[in-house]
Amino acid sequence: MEFLREIAGALGADAAGAFRVQYTVIDGKGGYFQNVKRLVQFSEEAVVLRGREGALRVEGTHLSLGKYFAGDLVIAGDIVRVERLG
Repeated sequence: MEFLREIAGALGADAAGAFRVQYTVIDGKGGYFQNVKRLVQFSEEAVVLRGREGALRVEGTHLSLGKYFAGDLVIAGDIVRVERLG
């Protein structure tokens, strides 16, 4: 988590932003999401995640859930879009 704070600081983001849902997408394979508090919606085409601040909508094809533990979530499939909600 400290590394994310350093990155946020280097990019001029406030420290609170480091607690939003953070993610890394690997093209054609899926993504890794941190600070997830709740899984709001799930289908093979869309997943909605809620964090402490705001939410994310993940869109793609053949989406499936992998590991979901202690705020970390793996989504497998071809992710084509990630959108911040609210």
